[in-house]
Amino acid sequence: MTGTGSISEIGYVSLQARDLGAVARNATELLGLTEVEIGGGKATFAAQPGRREIVYTQSNEDALDHVGLVASNRDELAAIRDKVQRAGYAIISEHPLESHIEEGFAFVGPEGFSWQVYTEPASYSMVKNGGYGPDRFGHVNIQAIDTLAQRDFLADVFGFRVSDRIGHDAAFFMRCNNDHHGVAVFKSTRPALHHHAWQTQSIVDLGRLGDRLARRGARLAWGPVRHGAGDNIAAYYVEPTGAVIELYTDLEMIFDPERQIRQWSEDDSYWINQWDGQVPAGILDHGVPPIGR
Repeated sequence: MTGTGSISEIGYVSLQARDLGAVARNATELLGLTEVEIGGGKATFAAQPGRREIVYTQSNEDALDHVGLVASNRDELAAIRDKVQRAGYAIISEHPLESHIEEGFAFVGPEGFSWQVYTEPASYSMVKNGGYGPDRFGHVNIQAIDTLAQRDFLADVFGFRVSDRIGHDAAFFMRCNNDHHGVAVFKSTRPALHHHAWQTQSIVDLGRLGDRLARRGARLAWGPVRHGAGDNIAAYYVEPTGAVIELYTDLEMIFDPERQIRQWSEDDSYWINQWDGQVPAGILDHGVPPIGR
């Protein structure tokens, strides 16, 4: 069997953090994730039982370490590895970067973003842990100087498809499965991870997130808001690293592989905010750079 070289889901995100204690408290007390493992300068959390969906590593900088992408089997993993080699991207590890992963490799793509591609058994679960919190890790939003190059990279190497396009190159929402997007790419003056996003069941959960923040003297950075691209209802706040966290619900699901790309005018604010067209000043200035940038 020969793979086509496509990923099947967004697996996890790995961040470096100057204050590991602060991000651990944020993950459990505010976002509502479950602690999977803490020790040795690392803290790992998840929304889904049996998964590891975000990894924080103690560091002297706040930065995006890498994004983990799941290949459905060894053939797909090998096909992606071949495409990476042919494209000349720098391999930083022929083995998984995280000890809990058995098979995979990592490399640096355009603008310094690092990607780990790996295989793991499918174990999706909607079983709740009895408390509050999201159901699963959903997507990442990265900022890039050359969004067209990032779009082509994600499509050519990983098999992503564009769901929605904003203007000529202002933003691309790209999917690898039925979710409207697994990676969104926004044009910026610098490369960065703007936010990592987590799916929940109800808009009520977004309100409760606002309540938890308020009780700690903090505030939502934006929302609840309904986007046009993706149609999801979302709320945002800034975590201790400086990256933004999105909690969302009601994201568009795409089951037709031939669905046409939705094209939005960059000046049509409906694509980003269906309800009032407003975007908080400075919201896109948050984020953390890839390591080494």
